[in-house]
Amino acid sequence: MTDIKLVLDEKRHGFFNLYENDTKIGEMVISVTDTVLTVYHTEIDPSAEGKGYAKVLLDHLVNYSREHNLMVRPLCPYVHAQFKKHPELYTDIWIKADGE
Repeated sequence: MTDIKLVLDEKRHGFFNLYENDTKIGEMVISVTDTVLTVYHTEIDPSAEGKGYAKVLLDHLVNYSREHNLMVRPLCPYVHAQFKKHPELYTDIWIKADGE
């Protein structure tokens, strides 16, 4: 069973941690302000790569952002690439960098 847990410290920096059968297999490094969720990095354990887990984390990030009325600053190369590849799916939450 796949489970995602949000862990934030007192400064609202943290992770979306992805677990499969209670074993951590991935994470998305984030920070949150009142209006912006910045995603810095996505990493999946090498033993779990190629199984769509990064997309599971991305979908969770997007749903969380929409539920909490947050805009997303995609500094993570994976998230940024997905936003650019499918802009129609993320226009409502995407903070674009200059020139995008």
